[in-house]
Amino acid sequence: MSLSDAELNAIYLTLLLASVTTAILLLVGTPLAWWLSRRRGSVAALVEASVALPLILPPTVLGFYLLLMFAPDTPLGRAWESLTGAPLAFSFSALVIGSVIYSLPFVVQPLQTAFSRVPAGTLQAAATLGATPRDQFFSIVLPMSSRSFTTAASLGFAHTVGEFGVVLMIGGNIPGETQVLSIALYDFVESLQFAEAHRLSAMLIVFSLALLFFLYRREDASAWRVSA
Repeated sequence: MSLSDAELNAIYLTLLLASVTTAILLLVGTPLAWWLSRRRGSVAALVEASVALPLILPPTVLGFYLLLMFAPDTPLGRAWESLTGAPLAFSFSALVIGSVIYSLPFVVQPLQTAFSRVPAGTLQAAATLGATPRDQFFSIVLPMSSRSFTTAASLGFAHTVGEFGVVLMIGGNIPGETQVLSIALYDFVESLQFAEAHRLSAMLIVFSLALLFFLYRREDASAWRVSA
């Protein structure tokens, strides 16, 4: 059975949202993870706890407060509308902002763990040879953490694809604008269109299983090479 235009639009919006979100997460999460891997104390603990908060916070709670922040009568809402001419709430841009916040720990934590495993002695040796902190990061840290970047990007992408509570609260259910796959699935179930719901559910299950298989198989292969 072929996909309807509504389903194709939902797939396109979902992939676009996940791709844009993942790109922003890597740009924002990489320096944040590096900073957290090299810092201790109350400030670092507070930042780390804030980053990890979406892991335990109900998505609707985060979505509710983001919706209040995006309202047209708030400073952020007014500034956005003055710059773009369109409201921030119930827009694709709101979905991106919410997705970045909600998926942040899935990118930061794998990178932070990888950065923490980089031997301090290696960086010190590079420093004695004249390598600046920037040179050390790009020449030593990034190559040694390349596998974790793949994991972080995959987890951030997959988590964005599966979002529901946050995107529903701040994006609503606007076909062609904010109706991503999870919202389209909810819409089909609510209208008792179970055949369409089964199709979308099967697609999401296959995608999730394939991604997890890729990640676990990659880890197994890496562990085998190390042991060999």
